Amino acid sequence: MISSTNRSVERCRIHRRIRRKISGRPGRPRLCVYRSSRYVYAQIVDDTEGRTLVAASTLEKVVRGDLKNAGNIEASKLVGKAIADRARAKGIENVVFDRGGYLYHGRVKALAEAARESGLKF
Repeated sequence: MISSTNRSVERCRIHRRIRRKISGRPGRPRLCVYRSSRYVYAQIVDDTEGRTLVAASTLEKVVRGDLKNAGNIEASKLVGKAIADRARAKGIENVVFDRGGYLYHGRVKALAEAARESGLKF
């Protein structure tokens, strides 16, 4: 069994490897995902300027609504829809998906698919 400290170190190592390959440009910013045991966060970042263009998380009451648990798949779908709607309102349609070292499964996959269904292209 892998310990939690080794798991987080491994995730950071994988994330560094992913970040060497992808970066957000002005025409195609980076959609990065972070998930904790309790919440899910997503933000769209322009790496050339180093600033966040759009952000959404389950900490926001607007996104969370009446959900009991903010760290499950349903909450991730709401974050994906919210980030896509806010991005399209700012004129962002194409992004590069940064899964943050997490497996493309479960909450990360739900967020990505909801963002795609709401109009983001990646």
